[in-house]
Amino acid sequence: MAIAERLRGFLQAQGVRYGLVPHPRSYSARETAKLAHVGEDHIAKGVLLEAAGAYLLVVVPGSHWVKLKSVNEALNRQLQLAPEAQVAGFFADCQPGSIPPFGAAYGIETAVDESLLSLADVYFESGDHEQLGHVSGELFKELLRGARRGYFSHPG
Repeated sequence: MAIAERLRGFLQAQGVRYGLVPHPRSYSARETAKLAHVGEDHIAKGVLLEAAGAYLLVVVPGSHWVKLKSVNEALNRQLQLAPEAQVAGFFADCQPGSIPPFGAAYGIETAVDESLLSLADVYFESGDHEQLGHVSGELFKELLRGARRGYFSHPG
């Protein structure tokens, strides 16, 4: 599978030049980082949260876990992990577990962990388990310019 269609369209509409980093099939950020020879903390992973039919994509480093308490306090909500069926519905052009970090491409409100915003290079799931997308840190910040910012994770 190539880059997810909605993600490709979003990046093209923004005029963003991105790279793709192929790697052997993997199913965790840690494994992906090792196989792609990138830092796990440089992988932006998306986690879909839900509360009463409202959704939020939280983007955290691949080396971290979402800290629900921090997200809920910052946004004054009671979000929980979205069920897999709902995740699959939003990201129908992606393989399960390969969620891109750009909620705007999928019409989903997004929040991003501050720790990702100071990186020179950011890698991200592109919709499959065999390649990572890659953009500069500056482009990553620009692509997430409307996202809420905060410290939403802790090391895993």
